Amino acid sequence: MTLPERTVERLSEYRRSLLQCLEEGKTHIFSHELANLHHNTAVQVRRDIMFIGYTSMQRKGYDVRELVDVIGEILDSEMGLNVAVIGIGNLGRAFTTYFVGKRSKLNIIATFDVDTTKIDRVISGVKCYPLNRLKEVVETHQISIAILTVPADSASEVAAQLVEAGIKGLMNFTTIPLNVPNEVFLDEYDMITSLEKVAYFVKSPRE
Repeated sequence: MTLPERTVERLSEYRRSLLQCLEEGKTHIFSHELANLHHNTAVQVRRDIMFIGYTSMQRKGYDVRELVDVIGEILDSEMGLNVAVIGIGNLGRAFTTYFVGKRSKLNIIATFDVDTTKIDRVISGVKCYPLNRLKEVVETHQISIAILTVPADSASEVAAQLVEAGIKGLMNFTTIPLNVPNEVFLDEYDMITSLEKVAYFVKSPRE
């Protein structure tokens, strides 16, 4: 079963909130509570969760632990997936620091950069390699996902190298839209557009 992209995003968001509930000792949650946490509707929450084959107990709501496990069965690869960060500047370092040691089955196991002061160093717990070893390291460590945080003028070239190396999923945090083959899943994050959107609604409040 292949879920719609937006459904996958919402399930990931729900899981983060559910894990926070567990940390706070909360064992059950109703759909309207989960909806309020995500500026959503209870109907949408129930639809998303029913889509993955889970139902709530009418009087107690969803069992938080069970729902976390069910979402994990849908979203996670059984053995986990290996990830590389390309460009270990401030943003790349932030990603690496956040994910290393997390519960997630997304394992950042390599970073790449052209800065010779970073190459062969362990940064945020992960070794940094030169870009000319990209294909070798991707194949050796079976890396399937790359997070791209390089300067805009090199983004297209590096993306092509990643595709050639066998990367199957690419998160693009550069300001340049990329073209990749259909078999490579591409998700692009334009932080400038997001900031301009926020700025627009700050100066033009919605009714």
